[in-house]
Amino acid sequence: MTYSFLQQYWWFLISLLGALLVFLLFVQGTNAMIFRLGKDAASRRVVLNSTGRKWEITFTTLVTFGGAFFASFPLFYSTSFGGAYWLWMIILFSFVLQAVSYEFQNKLGNFLGPKTFQVCLVINGIVGPVLLGAAVATFFNGSNFEIMKDTMLDAAHPAVISRWANASNGLDALLDIWNLVLGVAVFFLACVLGSLYEINNVDDEQIRTNARRQLLFNTVFFLVFFLAFFIRTLLKDGYAVDPATGVVFMEPMKYLHNLLDMWYLLVLIIVGVVLLLWGIIFTLCTKTWMHGIWPAGFGVVFVVLALLLCVGWGNTAYYPSNADLQSSLTISNSCSSEFTLRTMAYVSILVPFVLAYIWYVWYKMDRKKITREEIAQDEAY
Repeated sequence: MTYSFLQQYWWFLISLLGALLVFLLFVQGTNAMIFRLGKDAASRRVVLNSTGRKWEITFTTLVTFGGAFFASFPLFYSTSFGGAYWLWMIILFSFVLQAVSYEFQNKLGNFLGPKTFQVCLVINGIVGPVLLGAAVATFFNGSNFEIMKDTMLDAAHPAVISRWANASNGLDALLDIWNLVLGVAVFFLACVLGSLYEINNVDDEQIRTNARRQLLFNTVFFLVFFLAFFIRTLLKDGYAVDPATGVVFMEPMKYLHNLLDMWYLLVLIIVGVVLLLWGIIFTLCTKTWMHGIWPAGFGVVFVVLALLLCVGWGNTAYYPSNADLQSSLTISNSCSSEFTLRTMAYVSILVPFVLAYIWYVWYKMDRKKITREEIAQDEAY
C-alpha cells in the first residue's frame, strides 16, 4: 500500500461515514415533524419511540465522523473543528439537546412537561440538518482560514498552525447563500427519509397517512433546493491542485470534469438517484408498500458518497480557503503520517464486522412494528 493509496483509502472511509450520517438524519427529519406526524399525545409518543431506538446510532456516527477526521486528516480537524468552532458547537449542542429530550420528556418529576422537550426535538430536527448541510457545502464553496505551518518552528508562535481569518469562527458559512441552499436541501431530505422510516417502522394507519402527506411535500422542496445546488456546483469554478507542485488554482467546471473523468462516481450518482426516486414514488403510489426507506436509504448513501469522493479525489482541494487559496487543504497536505494511516488501515478491517453487528441489532429491534398497545404496556420514551 503506497502513501497515496492510503490517503485515498481514508478519504473513501471518511466519505462513507459522511454518507451514512446523512442517511441516519431520518431521526432528525422525524424530530422536525413530530407535531405533523402525531396529532395527539399518544400518537406522538409512538413516533418518538420509533426514532428513540435509533437516535444513538446517528449521534455515534456523527462522533465517529469527527474522530475519523482527527485520526486521518488532523489538519482539517484542527482547522475546521478548532477554527469554525461556533458552527460545530451549535451542531453538537443540538444533538446533546436531542439526547436530553428523549431521555427526560416522560420522566417523573419533569415539571416542564413532555411538550417542552418535544419542541426541543423539533429544534434539533431543524438546526442539525441545516447546519450540517451548510458545513458540508463549504467543501465546495470554501471557508475563511489560513494555514501557517512555518510557525511550528517559530518559538514566538508555538503550535499555531491555522487560524480563522475573521471573528465569526465558522458562522460566516451561513452568510453564503449556497451553503444555506444545501443546508435546507439536507433538512428536507431528512424529512423525506423520516417519513419513509415511519411508514416502515410504525403500525399505525393515521401516522402512516400523515407521513405520506409529508413525504410528497418534502420531496418537492428537496428536489428544488438540491438540484439548484448540484447544477450550480457542476457549472462553477472548482479548486484544483497541481499534483506536481501542490499549487491550488481555480479550474472552470472542475467538479463536472471530476465526474466525467471518474465516470464510476457519475454512475453511482445516477444509480443513487434512481433508488431514491423509486423508494419515494412507490411509497406514494402503492399504499400497501412500506419498504421505501431501504432503496431510498441506499440511494442517499450512494449519492452523498459520490459527491464527497468527487470533492476529495481527482487532484481537488476538499477544504478550500477563500482567505488564502494556497492554504486550501487536500488529502495529501492534511493527512496523517504514512505509519498512522497504514496502522489504522489494518484496524479498519474490523469495520465490516461492526456494520454487521449494527445491522443485526437493527433487524432485531425492527422485527416487530411499533404499535400504540406496545407503548402503553412497555417502558417507553
